[in-house]
Amino acid sequence: MKEFNRTQRVGEQIQRELADIIRREINRPGLGMITVSAVSVSPDLKYARVYVTVLGNNEGVEQTVQHLNNMTRRLRHYLSQRLTTRTTPSLQFVYDSSIEYGNSLSALIDSLQTNGEKR
Repeated sequence: MKEFNRTQRVGEQIQRELADIIRREINRPGLGMITVSAVSVSPDLKYARVYVTVLGNNEGVEQTVQHLNNMTRRLRHYLSQRLTTRTTPSLQFVYDSSIEYGNSLSALIDSLQTNGEKR
């Protein structure tokens, strides 16, 4: 149980720090607003899967995630300067589609309510 709490705390710290690092260090036009929605850290703290959402980008979501994955060495370097852990986990960026899914469900519910009122 204690290990889970530690991985969760480290994941939350990585999420906060990466959000700040991405906001400050990535200045590529066309990427849009990148939000770090969650971080899942392995129990041994060697690997971290970073879930991101992308809003208002001119490039595709896949290209944005690919760009982040190409920058993992640089982002990991910045992260290592901010973390107090002995090692800094390897990063893997993944698109988080849960917000899109939630919006589509909300729109579906709204359309059902509108159709119900017309009857």
